[in-house]
Amino acid sequence: MRLPLAKRGSSGTGSLFGKDLTTGSVARNLLFFSIPMLMGSLAHTAYSIINAVWVGNGLGPSAMAAVTVSFPIIFVLMAVAGGLTLATNVLVSQSYGAKDFDRLAKVIRNSLVLTLALSLICLVVGRFSAEFFVRAMGTPPDVLPLAVSYLRLMVLTTPFMFGIFLFASVLRGVGDSKTPLYFQASSLVLTAVLDPLLMFGWAGFPRLGLNGTAIATIISQGAAVAALAFYLHRSRHMVAPDWRRLRIDSDISLLTLRIGLPSMLQQVLVSFGIMFIVSMVNRFGTHCAAAYGIAMRIDQLAFMPAMAIGTATSTLAGQNIGAQFYDRVKLVFRWGVVLGWGLTLPASVVSIGIPSLMMRMFTQDADVIQTGAHYLRIAGVGYLLVAVMFVSNGVINGSGHTVATTFFTLIVFWAVRIPMAAFLSQHIGRVEGIWYAILLSYAIGAAMSVSYYLSGRWRKPLKQFVTVSLLVHRMLNSRWSRFVQRAFRRAGG
Repeated sequence: MRLPLAKRGSSGTGSLFGKDLTTGSVARNLLFFSIPMLMGSLAHTAYSIINAVWVGNGLGPSAMAAVTVSFPIIFVLMAVAGGLTLATNVLVSQSYGAKDFDRLAKVIRNSLVLTLALSLICLVVGRFSAEFFVRAMGTPPDVLPLAVSYLRLMVLTTPFMFGIFLFASVLRGVGDSKTPLYFQASSLVLTAVLDPLLMFGWAGFPRLGLNGTAIATIISQGAAVAALAFYLHRSRHMVAPDWRRLRIDSDISLLTLRIGLPSMLQQVLVSFGIMFIVSMVNRFGTHCAAAYGIAMRIDQLAFMPAMAIGTATSTLAGQNIGAQFYDRVKLVFRWGVVLGWGLTLPASVVSIGIPSLMMRMFTQDADVIQTGAHYLRIAGVGYLLVAVMFVSNGVINGSGHTVATTFFTLIVFWAVRIPMAAFLSQHIGRVEGIWYAILLSYAIGAAMSVSYYLSGRWRKPLKQFVTVSLLVHRMLNSRWSRFVQRAFRRAGG
């Protein structure tokens, strides 16, 4: 997808500018742009590990299983936030690459309104449906009350999470990956400090158990998004929204949703896919649920470098596509794979070589350690495949072709991982069948994504690509869609 290049004024750019990633060394830009995101992911993962250590060792396997059961629901909310803000990142990066600063300002204002509205809807829905989803996953009876109580509190973080996602995506779209790091890292430090105080009642604080970590997250994320908004306003940053001119722009809203909805669907498919996998794991007992919860945190650590490179790839691809520098996009892909492999290989070696040691960081339960270690030996083989998939998906998403990556996710989870997990776990009679299905899905996902990138279809304008998905095509060209467009235009004046 390419934005129009006619408007190239400099009005509304503010006093602080981003970084032009359409010039200079691609490898250097990719590496240095991804480093702050990698550090942010490190901080987040460090907190996640510390939190899991507190929960696993301080509150026991039932509390760890409650966090595991709640994770897919939280991931759904993150999926919606990530889908919308990915669309914002694509539009911001392409506008910035085309030097269309008037359009850049409109995208930011419009995305702020959409994000606020969607976050409130998700908050209400998530709050009232928490118990339904926890029960639907076949949660063990000793875990159910903990999971419901914890999840209902975590849902309250939704508006703050959406706000952080939005500001981070906008800043990264203009080449600034450092500013989000400072505020996200500060938020994680605050959460890490509050966690044990509220969980165990230290230093005179109330003893809240597992709910303490949820309350700590609410406080820290609220403080982070408020501080970041204040900083952008006071520094007159070029991406600071004009709060007095917030409004819906019909054309930009429809384009944002056209890019964002497939990405939201993609992440929701992942979330519900994880939910199905967790429900299958739950059938093998609490120790398996606890082991999988710990293993997913180790997965998160292993995926972290590749995810940072993939996000950087999306921004670099978006800016260079906006400037129509397609040869540089190919270099972005090649260097992304090299960096992704180089940073992911150590995680594969550790997961395959010393998985039991990794598990003992979180628990001393022998059954949990054994189950989790077997998972890591199997999944660790696929980490390099995931790294390649993140990079190729980054280029595809940066071009706005999010329908393609959504289709890949649909196939990977719902045609491969879930059916094979059900078949193999029943055929083998052990939870390891699920682990083998996950590895198989990694391989197929990487093959599909790379094949699409090599085909060059990501170069086509979005309107030509949408026809690939008949469902999306019909939705966007239906009477209902035209009615929505008229409604947006009326709302936008």
